[in-house]
Amino acid sequence: MINDSLLQLLHSHLVGWGLRQFTSDETYFQWQRQALSSADLTTLHRQVEQKRCGSSADEVAFYDATSHPNILPVLYSQRYDYYLAIGLRVAARIGEARSILDVGCGVGILTTFYARQYPDKTFVGIDRSPASIARAQEQAKALGLTNVRFDCLDLDHTPPTRSYDLVLATHALVQAEQDPGIPSRSWNTFERANESQPQADFERRTGIGTRLDRLSALLSAQGRIVVFEKTRQLARRVPLQRALAARDLGLIEQPELIRYRLVEEIADDGPFYVLGRGALPQLHWDESPEPDEGPPFDRTKLKTSSTDPDAPLYENHWPSAQRVWEQLYDKQLFKETTRQEPDGCQLHVELGQAEEGVYLYCVNTLDQRQLVLVEPARTVMLESYYQEIVNSAF
Repeated sequence: MINDSLLQLLHSHLVGWGLRQFTSDETYFQWQRQALSSADLTTLHRQVEQKRCGSSADEVAFYDATSHPNILPVLYSQRYDYYLAIGLRVAARIGEARSILDVGCGVGILTTFYARQYPDKTFVGIDRSPASIARAQEQAKALGLTNVRFDCLDLDHTPPTRSYDLVLATHALVQAEQDPGIPSRSWNTFERANESQPQADFERRTGIGTRLDRLSALLSAQGRIVVFEKTRQLARRVPLQRALAARDLGLIEQPELIRYRLVEEIADDGPFYVLGRGALPQLHWDESPEPDEGPPFDRTKLKTSSTDPDAPLYENHWPSAQRVWEQLYDKQLFKETTRQEPDGCQLHVELGQAEEGVYLYCVNTLDQRQLVLVEPARTVMLESYYQEIVNSAF
């Protein structure tokens, strides 16, 4: 349940940072063009690309630049709903913790909010961007906060030296957003082999192994850790959970999948984990796909009232597409292709006919599923789509 009073305090806090909440891309980008010069926008776009494809130094340079007083409100306003979603959940779970570490705190937007709500507790924010830390220190001073400290520290190289009752790691541990994760055993299952080498490779590539080792060592005897990363995709969620479990970090609460807006874009992130050493034995890690995602399938209602002549009878791009594909009546296979991709993943695509219509089913071992069902008269269209997929990457 959302605490309305806390919600209003968080809105006020974000406005104090100069952030604005938008629901329209058009309105947001109009404000962006008014607030930033063309030179600022060109520089920002260049640094976004360098951050996406470059080194950790490029990432630090990006966050240094975005901490500038002109750029900060414009860029971080895109994350306004993220701050609401995470800030409220974390603030409600600080509880009895006396000392709190916020890892990858950036410019300290949420760290300063927590410190304002709990003046009797001690907060430390760390980040590897010097300019972000300087901005956080300035804002803490302007707010008159004496219970929060910000340190420029790269967790990969220099771990903090004291213990904490609560460690917060939100969008801070798995920075390699393009990492595909660990593939499933084969194209027709979501199960992963429990082998040490793929797990070790994932932890090394993403850097999460070293970071978790250092953070788990910082927890006090009854300490807790909150983790929220861009690991919604099962191929990334499973190795993250295995990395947590390997360090004796267990679930205190059932993980929560979180959806929020980046202006008009919908972001599905998480899960939101609250963890402790060993934790509750009755709470188990779940390595299955998300339940009940994707459009419902009712073979008696495939003929819709859609006025779009190109609309399929049914289309599903969620993991649940596999369950629907398995339930199709009297499938007759026209053609199929299964191959290994350059990244080591397996791709399978098939074209066939069932009682419900002509279907195309495309799947890979990184949990991507796609099922398209059309009337037999439109078979040529699906044949063309099949060939397009076979001749390219999924």
